[in-house]
Formats: sequence, C-alpha cells, structure tokens
Amino acid sequence: MKIHEYQAKQLFEEAGIAIQNGQLATTADEAEKAMATVGGRCAIKAQVHTGGRGKAGGIKLADDPGQGRELAQQILGMIIKGNIVKKVWIEQAADIANEAYLSILIDRGSKDFVFICSAEGGVEIEEVAATAPEKILKVHTASKKFPRREAADAAAKLFGTEYSDAVLDVMEKIFHLALDKDASLVEINPLVLTADGQVIALDGKVNFDDNGLFRHPEILELRDMDEENAAEIEAKEQGLSFVELDGNIGCMVNGAGLAMCTMDMIKLYGGEPANFLDVGGSSNPEKVVTAFNLILRNKNVKAILINIFGGITRCDDIAKGIIESFNRIAINVPIVVRLVGTNQKEGLELLKDIEGLIPAATLLEGVEKVVQLSKSD
Repeated sequence: MKIHEYQAKQLFEEAGIAIQNGQLATTADEAEKAMATVGGRCAIKAQVHTGGRGKAGGIKLADDPGQGRELAQQILGMIIKGNIVKKVWIEQAADIANEAYLSILIDRGSKDFVFICSAEGGVEIEEVAATAPEKILKVHTASKKFPRREAADAAAKLFGTEYSDAVLDVMEKIFHLALDKDASLVEINPLVLTADGQVIALDGKVNFDDNGLFRHPEILELRDMDEENAAEIEAKEQGLSFVELDGNIGCMVNGAGLAMCTMDMIKLYGGEPANFLDVGGSSNPEKVVTAFNLILRNKNVKAILINIFGGITRCDDIAKGIIESFNRIAINVPIVVRLVGTNQKEGLELLKDIEGLIPAATLLEGVEKVVQLSKSD
C-alpha cells in the first residue's frame, strides 16, 4: 500500500524526523490560505502516488499567497503518469546547502532490511545506479537492532563527519518506522542539509506490506482509493490477483508462478503483457467471466492467452467459464487457449466449436501464436 508525501511526513514527524512546516489544500483558495498561514516562500507540491512530479511540472515555488493560488490552480487537475492531482501540499521552502538520498527497504534477495544511501540526492536513485553505481552505499541488517556501527560509516559520507550524528539519527528513526509499521520502503529523497545546519526530510515516500495491514488500522486509514487501479481493487474483491501493465497481450493463468513464467515467455518472444492475472486454484467458472471483463477493459489488448495447468483447477470448469464469457461479453480479440491437466480432454471438447478460439498444445506454441496475433493489424 502506498501513501501520499504529506502522510509520510506526518509519520516522519511522529518519529521525530525534522520536516518543513506545511499544509494540505484541495482547491486554489485553500492553497492561498495555506500559504499565508505557512508563511514565506513555499513549494506547491502535487500529491499523487507516483514519482517524477517535478519533471512533470507538479512541483512549483511561489513567493506569495497570490502566486501560490495561481500555481496551485495549474497543478490541481494535472495528470501525472495516469494519476489526477486532487491535492497539493503547501510547504515552506528550504534554504538547501546540500542534498542526499536515504532509504530503507526489504531486500528479498538477502531477506533482510537494507539501507540505500547516496550523496547524490534529489534525483532518481535508478539514474544514479545506472550512471554512477559507486556512489550508492548499502548497509544490510537482518536484526531488529539498529546496526549503528555499520550505518555510521555511511552516514558520515552523506554530508561529512560534522553531520554524521544527525544523519545517523534519521537512519535509526526510519529503521524503527519500517520495523514498527511493516513498511516495505521508507524513502527520503532528498534528505537535505540546510544553510543553518539542519538535516531535514524534504520529501517522503512510504510503502507498506499489505499482509501486515491487519496489525495497523491507523495505517489502513491513510489509504487513498482514488489513487489505486479500480480494476485491481475489483479483482481483489472477487478473489483474483490482477495487475495492469502497459502491453497489448492479455494473460489469464492459474497460479502466480505460472503467470510470471507466461509473462516472461511473452517478453522473450517479442510480445508485451497487458496484465498479470492469476485466477487461482478455484474451478468457479464465474471467475473466468470476471477475468475476461478485467482484461477487456484495457482497450490496448489485441490478443489474449489463456494458460491453464489444471491440478485443483479443472480444465472443463475453465472451459465452461470461457463459454459463459462468450455468451455474456462482446469479445472481439483473438484468444489462444492452452488447457493441460485435470479434465483436459473434457475441457478441450467443450471448446472445439467456439469460433475465435485458437488451441495450443504447449506454452511455447501458445506464446508464439499470441505474440504473432498481437502484432497483426
């Protein structure tokens, strides 16, 4: 689960991490009043669950409340990477002497927390990793105790030894924030050193492990459903795992591992998956109808691959779901079907007379066919 910058900063403030004074606004009038209250030069910052706000024009500086109102009017309603800006954070501008990058996240490879630190702040960390990987420092910890000795070396390299204690203090606080709140990521970019020697979190990003939310109702209350994909929310309510992607090949698969394998195969053979969709181990035909509805909402989809390896899932029930989908939904894209496993023979028999279905005996055959169909006019 993601939250907005202003919500992350509320958590920072509660944790004792210094932030700039600020207020939230949802209209230009509110922004003008907020800027007058905050006082001085302010940053007007779009609140959306995505990065790249500055490059998209979603962060602007205002010198007075009137200008703040004008700039907020420009930002509110903007679309940034598919997200509509409905809120802006009005924040006192900082007198920046230096910037750094600091985060803590779960490293699934090493199965522990890892601090990512860099003296190159204010830019995307992926850009630093690609152009100057030697500037990225990592500190791992598999313990619930803050690794002070190891972290101290990294802290000293951000703003120098004079400010290493202040940076170390922030590192310890985001460590406990991640641990206490089941956060999968706590990021400060940039962490800034001000001209008067303060270390401040000028931006904030916090993501949470959905599986831990039952322990944190106060975090769940921060969820902004308007920022989440409606299809993905509906899928979860219907017992499906669905993630929308940027490609044009719809995928309907049973089992998360097989779904990932199917997507990898599509990429390997030159195609682009439009989604991850796991119908799970159930044989309920209604799930197949729901899956078709979710896939076909994406107007970029030019072909669909159904890849079922039946164990608990019965191929004949999947076939019944496909037939029911054709009876209830206008399906106007070609569909490649691979059914293997429990009741495979019965399932294929049910589908043999359905026009528009293209059978595939293997995953490789199915992938080759669907990729070719996705590229045809």
